[in-house]
Formats: sequence, C-alpha cells, structure tokens
Amino acid sequence: MSQPVDSAVDAVRTYIAQHRAAFLDDLVEWLRIPSVSARPDHAPDVRRSADWLAAKLKETGFPTAEVWQTPGAPAVYAEWPSADPDAPTVLVYGHHDVQPAAREDGWDSEPFEPVVRGNRLYARGAADDKGQVFFHTLGVRAHLATTGRTTPGVHLKLLIEGEEESGSPHFRALVEQHADRLAADAVIVSDTGMWSEDTPTVCTGMRGLAECEIRLHGPDQDIHSGSFGGAVPNPATAAARLVAALHDEHARVAIPGFYDGVVELTDRERELFAELPFDEQRWLNTARSHGTLGEAGYSTLERIWARPTAEVNGIGGGYQGPGSKTIIPSSAMVKLSFRLVAGQDPEHVQKAVRAWVPGQLPEGIRCELSFSPATRPCLTPLDHPALQSVVRAMGRAFETPVRFTREGGSGPAADLQDVLGAPVLFLGISVPSDGWHAPNEKVELDLLLKGVETSAYLWGDLAEHWRHAP
Repeated sequence: MSQPVDSAVDAVRTYIAQHRAAFLDDLVEWLRIPSVSARPDHAPDVRRSADWLAAKLKETGFPTAEVWQTPGAPAVYAEWPSADPDAPTVLVYGHHDVQPAAREDGWDSEPFEPVVRGNRLYARGAADDKGQVFFHTLGVRAHLATTGRTTPGVHLKLLIEGEEESGSPHFRALVEQHADRLAADAVIVSDTGMWSEDTPTVCTGMRGLAECEIRLHGPDQDIHSGSFGGAVPNPATAAARLVAALHDEHARVAIPGFYDGVVELTDRERELFAELPFDEQRWLNTARSHGTLGEAGYSTLERIWARPTAEVNGIGGGYQGPGSKTIIPSSAMVKLSFRLVAGQDPEHVQKAVRAWVPGQLPEGIRCELSFSPATRPCLTPLDHPALQSVVRAMGRAFETPVRFTREGGSGPAADLQDVLGAPVLFLGISVPSDGWHAPNEKVELDLLLKGVETSAYLWGDLAEHWRHAP
C-alpha cells in the first residue's frame, strides 16, 4: 500500500532538507567552472564542466554517464533504466554552458565565485541553466529514498548540451547521430521558468523560427539621382515597399500561404492565458516600448505565445554618412524573421516567402534570398498525460494551482521533438528577476528546492499514470 499523500510529502521534504547543504556545495563547485561556450579560450573549461557533471551523475547513481563529443563543445548523456520494463522513458534536456560574464559588466561579485545573499545564490549559470539541471540529481535521489525503490519509476535519460548559449550549432546532428539511445516517450526541458514566485506555471510550447535575408539589386553601380532618378527602379525604394507590404491593415502577415496549418488557440487556452496576472503597462516598461501593436483580435500574451509573426530585423541601402549624396543606390537589403507556431512547416513558409518576394518588386530589380537553418515550433496538448503529471508534481510541491504559459522564443527543444517524435514538456523554476544573461544572475534557493521536490514526485507520477493513458 502506498503512503498517504501527507506522509509522502513530509518524507520527500525531510530528505531534501537533510541533503540541502551537500547539494548546494556541489552546485557551487560546478558554478565555479566558467563554461562559456562562445569563447574559444574557455573550451577547456566547457570540457571540464562536462567531465564534472558526468562524474557527479555517476556518483548520484546513474549507471551510464558519458561525455559526447561534437565538432564544438561536448554534451553529457546519462541513463538510469527502471526495473519496470514497461515504464515510460523520459529524456531530460538542459545545458551546462553559460553566457560570458565579467565583474566589470556590472556584477556585485565575481560571476564565477558563487555567493549566497539571504535566500539567493548569485553566479553565472545559477538559473541558466546549471541550477535547473542539477536539481534533478537530488530529485531522483529523493524519489528513490522515499519510495523504497532502487531504480527510478521511469527509464530516465539526461542530455545536457554544451553549446546552447552559442546557438546549438551541432545539436540536431548530435540528436540524429544518437537517436536510438535518446529514444523517449517524452522530453522534459529544464531550461525555462515560471510566471512568478507566487504563480507556478508550466510552459506548453515554444515558437519556431525562420530567418531570411533579402538582397535587392538595381543599377550595376550607384548612379546620379538627377540624371536617372524617376526613370529607373530604385532598390532602396523597392525595399521600403516590400517591407510595407509585409502586413495588412489588421497586422496580419500578408504572404499567401503563411498561415497554412496554424493550430488555432482553443477557447480554454485563451481562458487560461487570461487568468494570468498580466500587467501590460509593466510589460511595456520592461520592453522600453510606448505602445502595443499586433494582429487584430488577439491579446498581447496570445500574440507573443501563440500567433506567428513576421518582423523586420534590419533594412538598409544607399548612402548613410553625414550630409547628402544624391544617388540611386545599386543595392539594398532587408532582414526578416518569422516566428512560427504549431502546425506551421518552416520549409513551407520559406517557399511561400520565395514565391511572394519577386511579385512585390518592379521590373529591373533583381533579388537574392537566403535562409538560415530553421527551428520548428513545438506544442503539447493540455490533456497529454505526461503534461498532467508535470502539473500534478509541481502543484504538490508548491501547494497551489499550476497555470499554463507558452514561450514566445525558440530553442533546440524542437529538434528533440522533431527527431525523436516525442512530446516536449517544460519543467523550470526560474523567475524573471533571476537575470538570465545579465549581471548578478541568481536563483531563489527556495524555488530551486521546489524544483528538487517536483522532480522527486514526477517520476513516480509518470510511472503510475502513463501506463493507463489511452
């Protein structure tokens, strides 16, 4: 017979309290390693970080913990099979590399000398993402110690990347190379956050991304605007007209076929978004913006989480120095980015853009289009059994209802969904004030331990409920 809920919770919390000091000591030791993947001079530190984590996972109890090489920085893979062969397989994703940091950037202390002030741990990587990766080590030990198990309730795997802060250039190839070993029924991403300390949330999706550069060519060289202006096409004017045609009067993207396949928000999802304590003016202040603008018929949160967008990231052409230079420039440039939502295919969007652009240009303007590698969107339905397990585990730890969010940005989690064919779920405890990528990055220790507690409950909940899922 299983323990009563209160007694099980008490047991988990007691175990975590007893091991809190050692857990934090280990985390501090890891945070001291300046694993900055963007800096070639820190390549040995990134390798040292991977070696440290692999050794610590072995010490935690994972029978398999390996450092996987890539053409760039190494990743760490670990696996702990369950004694139950029918248990679901879960892959946890995170990253061990960090953003560059130096005292002169505005830190109150050395970024790689962790400091505890009150209930906060300050260090580069404390929240993004070493702290959120590391809470799983104590979480799985608490799961075992309080259930009497010798193996986790799920087949547990970890993939901890070493190049996320450098754009994950080799990540998809790594996943494809090891797809058999990484095979999972669900992916848990612990590289995200919550709405606030008082409002625990679970993210259900991230947008995809397609980036495009358009180069427009007119005359073979800059020419005199008095001699030729008004009689030949101007690529800078063409660029301006192209950008102006990108949206209609309702701020919808005007490219035919762009919205093909878009998974629309359900009424329930819109209700859940509306329940969040969103202060639009405060959000505007954070954005340093003086007003909102976007697709008609949608709220601000709906626009940034669940609607596709087209943004002009850069536009240029012609003379831009001091004074005037009366020319028709020979070329102009536009940089665009498209955030994509569930149901959209990046390749289809790219084809739609390639078909649309030439039709917006006058005769005599030639164009070249180039796209960067795209990132697919990911979305997990609210009723997915694995998502419900995450919600129950987090609600048990925080003792308050758990709400739902999405991420407006994009990340490598979509590659895991795409290659492995597994739903992506998000378990993060970071809050906006943690200062990711900023000076004085920190993690709230109480929330970090709630992450440990959530992890401790999650594996048993998945084992209990998933096998009965339809």
